[in-house]
This record gives sequence, C-alpha cells and structure tokens, in this order.
Amino acid sequence: MSWLCRDCGAGEPADRPPRCPACGSPRLAAHPELDRLSIAHIDCDAFYATVEKRGRPELIDRPVIVGGGRRGVVSAACYVARMYGVRSAMPMFKALEACPEAVVIHPDMAKYAAVGRQVRALMRAATPLVEPLSIDEAFLDLTGTEAVHGGSPARTLAALARRIERDLGVTVSIGLSYNKFLAKIASDLDKPRGFAVIGRADAVGFLGPKPVGLIWGVGKALEARLNADGIARIEHLRQSDERDLVARYGAIGRRLHRFARGEDDRSVEPDRPTKSISAETTFDRDRADLAFLRAELWPLCETVSRRLKKSGLAARGVTLKLKTAQFRTVTRSMHLGQATQLAETLFRSAEAMLAAAVDGTRYRLIGVGGADLDDAAEADPPDLFDPAANKRRKVEHAMDEVRAKLGKDAIAKGRGM
Repeated sequence: MSWLCRDCGAGEPADRPPRCPACGSPRLAAHPELDRLSIAHIDCDAFYATVEKRGRPELIDRPVIVGGGRRGVVSAACYVARMYGVRSAMPMFKALEACPEAVVIHPDMAKYAAVGRQVRALMRAATPLVEPLSIDEAFLDLTGTEAVHGGSPARTLAALARRIERDLGVTVSIGLSYNKFLAKIASDLDKPRGFAVIGRADAVGFLGPKPVGLIWGVGKALEARLNADGIARIEHLRQSDERDLVARYGAIGRRLHRFARGEDDRSVEPDRPTKSISAETTFDRDRADLAFLRAELWPLCETVSRRLKKSGLAARGVTLKLKTAQFRTVTRSMHLGQATQLAETLFRSAEAMLAAAVDGTRYRLIGVGGADLDDAAEADPPDLFDPAANKRRKVEHAMDEVRAKLGKDAIAKGRGM
C-alpha cells in the first residue's frame, strides 16, 4: 500500500494513516498501485458555476445555476444546487421548481473558455500528453514524467490539483488508472475535489457488479436492449464471446467485450481533432412556422461560419438539430460536395433539411453544425460551373474584411435584419 497527502504532497509506501503526519489533513489517496499508474482523467467541478462564484463571497453558500431563461436548460449547477436535485441539461423551469431560491446566472462562454485555457496550460506544464474532451475536462498521460517532476504521476497530479485551485480558484476531481476508460470512471467516484484510483488488480472486481450503462458509448436505448437480453451488469458481458457480441450489437460489441475486462488500448492523443463546430438557440415559446425557424437559422449559420474560420477548419457536412416541445431531439445531416466555411453554403443546406422537417411539430430549439471537418485550405474552391457560387464566396469574404475592421455588427445580409 502507498499513500499520498493531497494537501501537502507527503506520502510513503506504507499503510494509510488516519491523517497526514506532516500536515494533519485527512485528504489522503491510498492504493497498492498508486505509484505505478500514469493515465489520468481530470474534470473541473461544476466548472461554470465555480467560475461564477470566484471572487463573490455572497454566492459561496448559495445555490447557483448557470443557464438561460425559463425556456432554456441548465448549463451547470453548483453542488449546493445539486442537493436540491438540479442537474445539467435539466429544463430551467424544472430546476427552478426544485430550487426556487437559486441564483440564476446567464452563461458567459468567453469567460469560461478563458479560464479553461488557463487550466489547460497548467495541465500541459505537467505533461505534453493532454487530450481535451471539453472546456473543463481532459485525459493526461504522465508516463515517464517521474524524473522531470521528481515524483510519481500521482504526486504530480495532486500538486497540479493544488495549483489549479490556488491560482485559478477552480477545484478538480482526478481519476487515476492504467487506461482512459477506467480513469474516466474513477474521476466520477469522489466528487468534488476527489482523487480516486482503479488499479489493474481491482479493475475486474470493481466493474463486475456495475450496470452496463457505465460503459462509455452505452446509452439508454442500448442499455435497455442489453437488459432485455439478460445483460444487466458488466460481469454478464464477460460471459459472452466477443464474436457473439459483435454479431448481435454491431461494432460496439467489441468495445463491450474489452471494456468489461478492463481493457482499453486507446492512447492519450494531444492533437485529437475537433469533430464538429455548432451553435444553437432556444426560443421563448414553442414554434412550428417555417418562416420563423428559417430566420433563427441564419444567425446560427453565421456563428458556425465565424468559428470555422477562426479555427482554420472547413466543414464537409452540415447537421440540423431540432428539439420538440416534449424535449425529443430530431437531427438531420447532409454531406457537401466541397468543404466550406461559408455561412451561405451552410444555410442553404440546413434550410433544405429544415423545410423537409417542418410538418406542424412545435419546436423549442434549433441548432446547426459543421461536421466532418477538414483543413481550411480545402474550403470553397472556385467552381467553373457555378459562377453564382464564386460571387457568393467573394461577397462573404468582403463582408468578413469589413467586420474585421469595424466589428461583427458593421454589415449584415438582408435576411439577418
């Protein structure tokens, strides 16, 4: 057994004491494999809400919800609000019914992104192998960093957590294991300010009694199907042959077979490509009319176009997202002949899918995304057979130049007025 004090960094290969002998802290991480594991998942605790509470002592003990108006959804809830049953992605009206005294703060994505970049920079100071999953979580591979930091990956992670909290006012939870699948599970075991470990010797025993829904990629529909087939717990998967699982459930059957045994050979990829860039908006009231939905679609396409250009990416596909009054999500996708960054091209494709989808159903949300991303160098090549497309490209590039000089509201197309 080895133990490590998460507050002062003291530790040794011995049985865990009740408190740290050096500083008296009870926050000790202990595991027989603590000094031999190097794959971690770090997740910021209630990130948006935590960022909002920084520097505002009047909010420290108050329930805080980050989200839109009553028609929106909860983007984040602090742990005080979670005690009332408030959860991310919950409709705001339900969240306020559960916790009417909550302080509601409108999301400030630019602020969260800035803090997220600061967290990421501190992660990369610990190891160059950082694979971001979102603005507030990432995988880290600290293999071979012992000589650089003068201690085990576990000790480096504890020091990183202290530095993020001290310098940025954000707390994190850490999962440490020997692969990404188990590290991600471990980070959810001890929140907030957690540090959980799953080793090779205890992985199979730990996973066995857990529901199959714990496995990454198993959603509610697949979990229900597995349960109907008599596979309710992960240990049940280990009784099935891999070929049988693939034959019955498709490609995910291979993942089910391997993850059930604690096997995951995915490496931490620091340059994992962005899969999509999207934007969406929630309406004040449910809408079914095509003209309104089309008008809401255009500024979203402009937002996606602007983000593609800023990221140096182009989209070879377009995805339309609609959410019904009953919170059912409807998606439509279209593959483009050429990669694009143009709002006009995104809009024309999404508009065609929207027209086909509108059938009297009332929607509360619309979104659009650019998918199958490619390098910007491949975007919008000249088309000898469509002079109008060339003109649209030149017009949009000219508008971009005006906006770069005078601001994004300096010029607009008529449909956006």
